[in-house]
Amino acid sequence: MSSAPVAAPEHLRVERTGAVLTITIDRPERMNATSTGTGQALLAAVNEAAAGPAVRAIVLTGAGRAFSAGADLRAMDGPALPDGRPDLAEILRGTFNPLVLAIRAAPKPVIAAVGGPAVGVGCSLALACDLMVVSRSAKLIAGFANVGLSLDGGLSLLLARKAGSTRAAHAALVGTPIDGEQALAWGLANELVADDALQAAAAALAARLAKSAPGALAASKKLLGAVIDEGLAAALEREAISQGGRVDSPEFVEGVSAFLERRAPDFG
Repeated sequence: MSSAPVAAPEHLRVERTGAVLTITIDRPERMNATSTGTGQALLAAVNEAAAGPAVRAIVLTGAGRAFSAGADLRAMDGPALPDGRPDLAEILRGTFNPLVLAIRAAPKPVIAAVGGPAVGVGCSLALACDLMVVSRSAKLIAGFANVGLSLDGGLSLLLARKAGSTRAAHAALVGTPIDGEQALAWGLANELVADDALQAAAAALAARLAKSAPGALAASKKLLGAVIDEGLAAALEREAISQGGRVDSPEFVEGVSAFLERRAPDFG
């Protein structure tokens, strides 16, 4: 069956093939860095797919050589503090926290197809999905400390529940990338494939799920997700409060400056 494009805003591509909807963050020149506007568009696309019977499985992926480089630090649009700095707590509460919750609450399976880096909130979105297919170039990076920030997007809970607290601490505090083989070994990914097979593998898995009984899948997803979902909203709010405090810190200023200047940060 042929793919049908669905109207979508800039930096997002939405296509439906049968009962499978593929949502692609489409900003390859910036490694799919996600602005607040793109986050809102993702939220709308997930909610629309979740609401109707036409879509039975969702694939979330990124164009080009990355899944997502995380929040766009060069253009942090959205709510701002009186001094002009981004209001990270409100950006999280208004956009990225609802997006993570929407992925978890969708009554149909959501598959992350991860090739290349999935950094920061990009890592959060990948781990929020029910299933994950990774390529050999995949790198899950919870590197918030590199820019003077704390975990957000639900990573404080998602990473610990899915990988275990010891592995989560290493990934978050040391910041070592989790490659595709390690993601599979840690139980974060369900399938590891060659880079050029990623999209086909995710599409095949989604098509298989789309043939299953949708009500049964929704019920099983809810039951399996309870251990995560029952504490997720509280974890997201704790992260928003923490991140709101980080934006006042000189570490955040230095971290973002170093990122934009492409140098190692100096935290003293």
